[in-house]
Amino acid sequence: MPIKKEELIRNYVKAIREGNAAVFAGSGLSRSSGYVDWKELIRPLAKDIELDVDKETDMLSVAQFYRNKKRTRGAINQEILNAFSKDVQINENIQILSRLPIFTYWTTNYDRLLEEGIRSANRKPDVKFETEQIPNMIRDRDAIVYKMHGDVEHPAKAVLTKEDYELYEYHRPLFRTALKGDLISKVFLFIGFSFSDPNLDYVLSQIRSLLGENIPNHYCFVKRVQESDFSDKTEYGYCLAKQDLQEENLRNYGIQTVFVDSYDEITDILRDIERASKFKNVFISGSSSKYIEPWDKNKAEKLAGNIAGALVRKDCRIVSGFGLGIGSAVINGALDVIYKEKYRHLDEHLRLYPFPQNISEPNEREEKWKEYREKIIEDTGVAIFIFGNKIEEGSDTKIIADGCIEEFEIAKKKGNIIIPIGSTGDAAKKIFDEVKIRIQDYLYLDKFINKLESETDIDKIVDLILRILEDIEK
Repeated sequence: MPIKKEELIRNYVKAIREGNAAVFAGSGLSRSSGYVDWKELIRPLAKDIELDVDKETDMLSVAQFYRNKKRTRGAINQEILNAFSKDVQINENIQILSRLPIFTYWTTNYDRLLEEGIRSANRKPDVKFETEQIPNMIRDRDAIVYKMHGDVEHPAKAVLTKEDYELYEYHRPLFRTALKGDLISKVFLFIGFSFSDPNLDYVLSQIRSLLGENIPNHYCFVKRVQESDFSDKTEYGYCLAKQDLQEENLRNYGIQTVFVDSYDEITDILRDIERASKFKNVFISGSSSKYIEPWDKNKAEKLAGNIAGALVRKDCRIVSGFGLGIGSAVINGALDVIYKEKYRHLDEHLRLYPFPQNISEPNEREEKWKEYREKIIEDTGVAIFIFGNKIEEGSDTKIIADGCIEEFEIAKKKGNIIIPIGSTGDAAKKIFDEVKIRIQDYLYLDKFINKLESETDIDKIVDLILRILEDIEK
């Protein structure tokens, strides 16, 4: 039976966190940007040889008939260029998939939306559309994009006709080999895919013959047939029954189906996946130049270190801007747990972003620091605020750290979970006061709000943070 979207989100986010997630994109992913699907690509070719694609089910054969009739594939090449060379906007689904920390992308599409999306997310794709490219690795790559049917700029080598598929093993053997390996070792999300591609069918059947019942789970989206789309109830019943049989058949290959009633639901699910994938990335904001009771320097540093250590122990990744008086304690607390319990996997649990220094012009510094804060918080899902004070320039007066307030505004705008420890005072208290007034926007803090304001026991504060996060995760 099909699975619920909650199961997909939970399992796929787990794969993302473990570095085992992959994406397989079909033509449906590019359609909302204005590109055609396989059927519409073939339509003008079919018309030229007096065939109607709406009456055909085998597009490969239609393309092959055209090739046979014309004795050349020049017009096929031109049709690919015409269809996929126009300028279009990257759609939201591609934007989300490009931002996710996924390393492996597969596609049967000729267009370049996926790699452009990855670049727009400030990531560097290693694009492979010919066999000779597979063994080579470009420097500093952030993702691999396998275009197993070719690229729009090289239409003569694109896979489209039946003959192209028959000779695929000869011309592109490493693509099938690489795909087999990824399907065995990674968790795929199939999106915009019809599962009518002979190459994928061949690879899946081979994996099933090799692994039997041990084939790993993958996931796909399928739009449920709607009764409103049919004038004949009998035809609707037939299509519904066939769709159920197709869903059952996909399960034989380890592909679990999530049915949606509209394509907009897919975007909503992808947003939920992105939000959940960031949840374990926790930004700790705070600084302190002066301390007042009940917080002295040692106690403040111990609180920062214990919060970081407890979060690492819960498999979170700590993100820190190295705040004055607090940053070192955050780092030490995280490192202590990482080296003792986490096999020294530093990058999995700690990311540091020291602010650029030696910028003499105040306006320039403020602008650059704001951009930097945006970048730091971009990939986090939770923001914790402690203390937040600094010494006013030219005096010895303690004032609220405006940088912490700015980080709160950024985190709030990005939809982060906000946890202000109001009992530590300063910026954290100011943020707490706003949150308390607008508690309807922070209902996850409702039953904890009084403790966040009054609790000064370090262990109890740490436990409070963990309980808040556990409640949200449930």
